[in-house]
Amino acid sequence: MSESVLRGVLPQPDINLRDLVAALLPQGFAKIVQPIAATVITTDDKGLVAGEVKIRTRDGIVPAYRALPEKNGRHPLVLVVQEIFGVHEHIKDVCRRLAKLGYFAIAVELYYRQGDVSKMTDNQEIFAKVVNHVPDSQVMSDLDAAVVYAESTGKADTSKLGITGFCWGGRITWTYCVHNPKVKAGVAWYGRLVAPQKAPLQPAYPVELAPYLKVPVRGLYGGQDASIPMEHVEQMRAALKAAGNTTAEIIVYPDAPHAFYADYRPSYRKEAAADGWQKMQEWFRKYGVA
Repeated sequence: MSESVLRGVLPQPDINLRDLVAALLPQGFAKIVQPIAATVITTDDKGLVAGEVKIRTRDGIVPAYRALPEKNGRHPLVLVVQEIFGVHEHIKDVCRRLAKLGYFAIAVELYYRQGDVSKMTDNQEIFAKVVNHVPDSQVMSDLDAAVVYAESTGKADTSKLGITGFCWGGRITWTYCVHNPKVKAGVAWYGRLVAPQKAPLQPAYPVELAPYLKVPVRGLYGGQDASIPMEHVEQMRAALKAAGNTTAEIIVYPDAPHAFYADYRPSYRKEAAADGWQKMQEWFRKYGVA
């Protein structure tokens, strides 16, 4: 499979891109995950530039959330890819957490054209009405556009490009690292590795993309994840080994469930989440996203 299967065509950056008005992203947390767990982490924006922006994509304007240090200079760029619940408060907080570490972090609302999942209260509805209608090619192009936007601000060092994503965004992390070989490193949190069924808009899953992966990716998975069995993890490990890939790896937290980093949900596991966050930082430093 060639990279052109997934690659979209981007327009040239608009000279006035940095002056676009703030976008209206969903506020707070997705309705489906209410009430919020007592473990929720809130990161302030002291010392940061943080908030909603709009980015120009190949077929229109799409909202995004970005956070970066106030201090002058260009900062390593990290693309943050949402869960199935969109760019809600948890994903925005992840951007602020990364900004506190010195990164320019940006999360694009990747479902913007298909619908607003923040008001939905059922997973099946989210998939049937929105997620299943989001083409991987659109997502790849939107993430490319986020890199163009970040570069246009003069505040991002796109030569130090990383990506991290959660759940749905975990699969996208593996995929984008095949699509864009300029990524220095990726960290995928519990993203599906094997397709649950054939889907024309999602033509290839990580296990199929393994032979084409050149970017170092570290996968963080839960041993008690009901949606991603260890059989799939072993399939991915075997596919990477067969491809001769020595710069991608998967770490499994034996007692952790799916979404163990999501501190606003009952699935949160503090110890595994904290270790995974450190493992992500180590990976980025090792491969030049710092």
